[in-house]
Amino acid sequence: MIHRNVDYQGGKETTDYSDWKDQLIIRRLEAGDLRSIEWDGEYTHLRQVYERAYQKSKNGITILWVAELPGFGIIGQVFLQLSSERSDLADGHSRAYLYSLRVKPAFRSMGFGTRLMEVAESTLCEMGYLMVTLTVAKNNHRAIQLYKRCGYRIVASEAGLWNYQDDKGKWQSIREPAWRMEKNLNY
Repeated sequence: MIHRNVDYQGGKETTDYSDWKDQLIIRRLEAGDLRSIEWDGEYTHLRQVYERAYQKSKNGITILWVAELPGFGIIGQVFLQLSSERSDLADGHSRAYLYSLRVKPAFRSMGFGTRLMEVAESTLCEMGYLMVTLTVAKNNHRAIQLYKRCGYRIVASEAGLWNYQDDKGKWQSIREPAWRMEKNLNY
């Protein structure tokens, strides 16, 4: 339950978030969730990217999770790619690639991103994976700090070049210089 408290000293209303972590539901993404992860239109341009990731999940190539908070809906997500053409990112047996970790702005800095990462890493350990890799934009300082707190270390610089087909069928090219970070799951 989410509590509203009034601080009588300052006369300000505050929200007690202490119970939110206990109410968070992290589950596998379902087909009916695809529009919800577009976050009210902010990520509609990635619709085809999400649909392809979902299809790959049905073939065991990706694992997709969403974080749901009762009364608020889906507030976060994290995806794993188990194999890739780039074996330095994901090789299908010992190394996986974590991507698309997002938490809605109103719910950041409450531990939800860390919890999503813990679920992904725990699953990888259960599957026998030894290493998890991710890339993060060099200018995303908050995410870099989160990853470092979670035990990731910077191992390389990435050009951050990628292409995708948007929701209107037009190809988009992205250049987002990034750090490649890794975490050893076997320690």
